[in-house]
Formats: sequence, C-alpha cells, structure tokens
Amino acid sequence: MSDPRPQLALREWRRHLLHPLTLTALSAVSLVLCLIGPFGTLSSLSLLPRAAYWTVLTVLGYVIGYLIAYAVLRPSLSGMAHLARILLAGCLTGCAMTALVSALNWPVFGVVPFGPSSLTLAGTTLVISVIVMAVIDLFSRHLSPAPADAPQTVPLLDRLPFDKRGPLVAISVEDHYVRVRTTKGEEMILLRLADAIREVGATPGAQVHRSHWAAFDQVASATRDGDRAALQMTKGGDIPVSRRHIPTIKEAGLLPR
Repeated sequence: MSDPRPQLALREWRRHLLHPLTLTALSAVSLVLCLIGPFGTLSSLSLLPRAAYWTVLTVLGYVIGYLIAYAVLRPSLSGMAHLARILLAGCLTGCAMTALVSALNWPVFGVVPFGPSSLTLAGTTLVISVIVMAVIDLFSRHLSPAPADAPQTVPLLDRLPFDKRGPLVAISVEDHYVRVRTTKGEEMILLRLADAIREVGATPGAQVHRSHWAAFDQVASATRDGDRAALQMTKGGDIPVSRRHIPTIKEAGLLPR
C-alpha cells in the first residue's frame, strides 16, 4: 500500500482551511481590510476591486503561512527552539508574501516590483508575517487533536486481545457481531454497532453506512461514484459510504464540498 501520510497531511490542511473558525476569521479580516483600504487602496480602488484584492491577499497569505508553518513548526519543541522556528517560518512567509504582493501590485497599480519602495514593503511584510505566524501557531495548537502518544480512553479496545489493541480503523457489522479493525489486526465481538460506536471514546470518526463506522484519521483517500462513496483505509479493505452519510464525510473534509 502507498504511503498515506501526504494524503493525510493534505486532508488535515483542507480540514483546517475549511474549519468554520478559519473561514470566519478570513472573511472578517478581508472585510476589515476592504473597508479601511490600507496602503492607499481605499483611494486607488473602487469597492469591488478592493474587496477582490484584499480577499486574494488574505486567503493566499493564510494558505502560504499555514503550509510553511506545517513544514517548519514542530509542536514537540518548546522554549527558544520553538520561538526560533516561529521566526524562521515568519521570515519564509514574509519573503513569499513580498513576492506575491509585488507580483499582484504590478498589474493592479503599475508599481515596479524592484523599485525604491520594495525594501519598505519587504520589511513591513516580514514583521506582519512573524506576528501572523505566532497567531497561526497558537490557533493550530487549539484546533489540532491531542498528540498520538497522549493517553486516551477507548473502552472498545478493552474488549480486544492485547496484541490487537491499537488505533481504531473501522467497525463493521457481520450478523450479530461487529468486526473491530485496528492498526494491529481485527477481532469479532458479539456487540451491536451502536454500542460499539459509543465505546470509541475521543477517536475522530463517524458512522458512514448502516453497517460501518470509520476513523477519519485512518482514511488514506476517498472516491465518489454517483450518490455513494468509498473510503480507502490505511489498513484492510475499503469502507462504503451510503448516500445519507455523504454530508458527514464532506464535513470532515474527506470529499470536496
């Protein structure tokens, strides 16, 4: 099986970007910048072009900052090491944003990217980017799930043999039993699906079919076929998704909206 980590990372980025808090924050920032029109945009652009200009910069700036933060920041670090990572990520983001703003200002305002004002733009952008990176880091710490090694109570795992106790992958109904799939194997348990789901603890996931429950962090990819879909799990066979549960996996960021 191919390495699912890049797909999982992409899904996590999409989940973060489409999170209601993120969308609300980006919309609010874009609206405020449009109304106050900093850097002369209030007088040089009418309302709709100004709204488009600041929306593009806000969204692209956040995406660039988040991707750089994802690549550079390490939650396991603390103290000066983590502060150094924030400064590095902020500087990288500032350089990228300076290039983006210069490239956008050239066709919009006719400003030459390498003019005398470029140094002022670069310095201002770097300072703002470091501040924004610190905010992204704080925001990500609150949105991100607990570390994988943090103790979590999953009562369902207590029903499994010790050698099969691992992160939950899926739960499927078979006659009067449920097949519990973990990263370490599978086990049949005499239990109703509804009762099994109540014992998954804080494991992120949902019932996606009348006979199946899937852990979202164990989905390698998802495909759609008409009004149904299928989840390719990191271990074992695919899990079908019924039509009524399509909105559930869309909300989890597993399928495009």
